[in-house]
Amino acid sequence: MMSGNIFSADGWLNQTVTSINNVLWTYIVLVLLIGCALWFTFKTKFVQVRMLGEMIRLLGEGTKKDGQKHISSFQAFAVSIASRVGTGNLAGVATAIAVGGPGAVFWMWVIATLGAATAFIESTLAQLYKRKGRDTYIGGPAYYIMYGMHSKKMACLFAALLTMTFCMAYISIQSNTICGAMDKAFGIPPLVMGLILVFLSTACVFGGIQRIAKLSSVLVPIMAVLYVVLALFIIIMNINLIPHILKVIVENAFGLEQFAGGTLGATMMNGIKRGLFSNEAGEGSAPNIAASADVSHPVKQGLVQALGVFTDTLLICSCTAFIILISGVYTDQSLNGIQLTQSALQSEVGSVGTAFVAIAILLFAFSSIIGNYTYGEMNVKFLTKHKGWLWFLRLMNGAVMVFFGALASLDLVWSIGDLFMGCVTLVNLVAIVILGKQAYFLLDDYRRQKRSGIKSPVFHRSQMPEIESQLECWE
Repeated sequence: MMSGNIFSADGWLNQTVTSINNVLWTYIVLVLLIGCALWFTFKTKFVQVRMLGEMIRLLGEGTKKDGQKHISSFQAFAVSIASRVGTGNLAGVATAIAVGGPGAVFWMWVIATLGAATAFIESTLAQLYKRKGRDTYIGGPAYYIMYGMHSKKMACLFAALLTMTFCMAYISIQSNTICGAMDKAFGIPPLVMGLILVFLSTACVFGGIQRIAKLSSVLVPIMAVLYVVLALFIIIMNINLIPHILKVIVENAFGLEQFAGGTLGATMMNGIKRGLFSNEAGEGSAPNIAASADVSHPVKQGLVQALGVFTDTLLICSCTAFIILISGVYTDQSLNGIQLTQSALQSEVGSVGTAFVAIAILLFAFSSIIGNYTYGEMNVKFLTKHKGWLWFLRLMNGAVMVFFGALASLDLVWSIGDLFMGCVTLVNLVAIVILGKQAYFLLDDYRRQKRSGIKSPVFHRSQMPEIESQLECWE
C-alpha cells in the first residue's frame, strides 16, 4: 500500500488514533488497570494464589436442573478459553515483543497474575446479577451496572462500547491476522483472502452460525492442544537456552539500557496492552459467558474464570514468547504480528511451521469472529429489541470490518483495537470498583462455609437483604 494511504501505518487515521491511545493508555487506563488489579489482589487476600487448588477442583463440578439447559462451570470455562485463545496468543504476543522487546513478556505475566483477581471480581458480580433467559442464564457488565449501580445510561454505554469493540475493532484484527498468515504461508493476496473471509463471515452470521460454531468447538481445541504440544517440544529441545531467555526477559523489562533509551515505557505498555487483549481480565467480555454458568455460589465461577486468565497468558502466551525468543528472529525489524510467529516456527521446524500457524490462526481467528459476534448480539439485545439493529450488526461484522481489516495495515488495526479496548475497560473497571464490596462479601461467605466443612458452598439472595430485590436468581 502507498505511503500516506488512509489504511496504511503512516496514514492520518493511524496517527490520530495512536495519539489518542497515547493519552488514554498512559494517563488513564494503564494507571486504573494496574491500580485495580493491585487493589483487588489485596482486598481478596491474593485469591488468585491462595485458592488456586480450589479453582482446579471446581472445574470438575457442575450442576444441571431438570428441564433446563444451563451450562456447567466447566463448560463456561471452556467457552471463555475458546474466546480467549487465538489472535492475542499468536499475533498479539509477537507484536508486543516486536514493539516492546523481550521485556514485554514479563509485563504480560505481571498483568495476568494481578489481573486474575480482577477477573474474579467481574465474573463473580456477573453471576450475582445474572437473569433468567429463555434457555439459560444471561448477564454480564451491562446487567450488574444496570441492577447493581442503577445506572441505565452507563449500562447502555458499556453495551454499546463492547459491541463496537468486539464486532468492529477486534473483527478487523482477526481479519488482518488471517490475511497476513495466509499471504506468508500460501501467497494468497490480502485482497483475495479478504473477499473469501467476507463471504464466509457473512454466511456465518446471517445463517450458518450454529453449524460453524459446532465445527469450531471441535477443531479449535484440537489446534490449541497441538500448538501447545509443538511449543513444548521446541522448548524441551532448547531447554539449555531457557535460563538465558528468562534473563533476557527480566533484564529487558527493567534494564538500564531501556530506561536510558526511553523505551521502558513502551515495553511496559505493549506487554500490558497485549496481555489484556489476550486474557481479557477487566475488559468485561468474559463475564458475559461467566453469567450463563449454573453454580451454587457466585464465587465458584469467579474462581474458574480467574484460572482462565492463568491458562491463557501464563501457559499459551508464554509458549509463543519462548518460541520467538528461542529462534532469535525477533531482532528482524521487518517482521511483526503473526508473520513473526510464523518465521520463528519456520526456523525451528521448517516450512511446515509457517503453514501450521496459518491454518491454526485461520481456525482461531475465525472462531473468534463468531465469538465476537455473539458478544455483540448479546449486548445489542440488551440495548434494543428492534431486529433491524441486529441486521446492521451482522452487516458490519460479517462484511465491512472484515474487509477493512484485510486491507488495513497491522499498526492501524491494532491501534483501533487498543482505542476501543481502553474505553470499554475503563467503564467496566469503574463499575467493578464501586460494586467490589459485594464480591468481597461473597468471597468471605464462601470461605466461611468451606472452613465449616461444607464441601460445596451455597448462596441465597436473602444473605444480602440490601440488594435482594435486585437479584432475580439465587432463590
